[in-house]
Amino acid sequence: MKMIAIALVAAILSAVGCNKSSVVPAVPTDSTANSLRVSAPFADQTTQFAFDVAGRVNQQGGTGKNMFLSPLSLHIVLGMLLNGADGQTAQAIQKTLKLDAQTLSEANQTYQNLLLKLPKADPQVTLTLANSIWYRNTFAVTQSFQDLIRQTFGATISAENFNDPATASKINAWASEKTNGRIPKVIDQIQSDNVLFALNALYFKGNWQTQFNAEQTYDAPFRLASGQETTVRMMRQKTPMRRAFREGYTAFELPYGSDQFAMTVLLPAGGRSADSLLQAYTASEWTALQQSMSKASMDIGLPKFTMSYETRLNAVLSAMGMADAFTNQANFSRMNPTERLALSFVKQNTFVAVDEQGTEAAAVTTGGVSTTSIQMPTLCDRPFLFVIHERTTKTVLFIGKIANPTQSN
Repeated sequence: MKMIAIALVAAILSAVGCNKSSVVPAVPTDSTANSLRVSAPFADQTTQFAFDVAGRVNQQGGTGKNMFLSPLSLHIVLGMLLNGADGQTAQAIQKTLKLDAQTLSEANQTYQNLLLKLPKADPQVTLTLANSIWYRNTFAVTQSFQDLIRQTFGATISAENFNDPATASKINAWASEKTNGRIPKVIDQIQSDNVLFALNALYFKGNWQTQFNAEQTYDAPFRLASGQETTVRMMRQKTPMRRAFREGYTAFELPYGSDQFAMTVLLPAGGRSADSLLQAYTASEWTALQQSMSKASMDIGLPKFTMSYETRLNAVLSAMGMADAFTNQANFSRMNPTERLALSFVKQNTFVAVDEQGTEAAAVTTGGVSTTSIQMPTLCDRPFLFVIHERTTKTVLFIGKIANPTQSN
């Protein structure tokens, strides 16, 4: 079940495809979809990012735990934050996103194309992508950063009173609206050092091209990683579909709508775990799988499932190379050149439901930017030292310590 979820988000991220040509075209369904084009390096590298981050998040959760992640939503939020970073911080984020082989301008053009064209790729599938920036109304965000985020990412930008509890409710309402109510809450409360939030919301709903017959769904055993069994509602279908038998696993593809989007299920061979398969999976193996698939009749069983998931990504992203962004050494000067800023958190909330009709899935990725130190009054309310000196010659005249200001002797 875990690998089904991973395959879905990988399919969404790779909907433009991965092949050996210099440009990867989407399957055209109309004039809009026909203009959805992504360079092969971007497709290959972001697919590697997808499996890399999914493997790390899965490992963080542990064996026996479900996991559902949207690499695309995460990539877009980090892409927005990348445009506010500079120096080593920007280089680290770009490398983590696997985009270090291309310029930021080239990456931004691809983001813009995806955000405009991907939702229109298949008129029979609902796919929405929305971005927003929320910042403290006493915090200055450079106009150049705001203009770029509006133009490239189509984001709404709002200055809000972060001291008002209603602001968190407003942000949560935005997330709920953009995910059709599937993710109603992404922020519990706004901390005193939070100055900016970058959000992406992704919503997907597609019916299977060949739907399962609900009358054939039955109770069936499902073997857990622990070796124990549980009972699931197993959907059954026998129909021609793209499938492949790879070393260590079997794959089959269930298309949505007019075949622009699909879920690819990766079922480990007996004796191999889903965890080990994911840990070893690469973008090159994904490409090889796509090329090796052929269409034939196949009898498959797929359990129905619904789940909500939340994960904090600080440790995962730090391990992938952008630890600098979460420390006092972070450089987000293109967002604000005077404040010392750092990422306080990156988290993702997701939802997925799979049944006989199709799949509904949603994700909201939130990146929080904070000042590295809260601007509080400096009160000498504990023992302190003082030095009386001459500035020109740097001569120290007196050094003192005040342990109790009420003592005169």
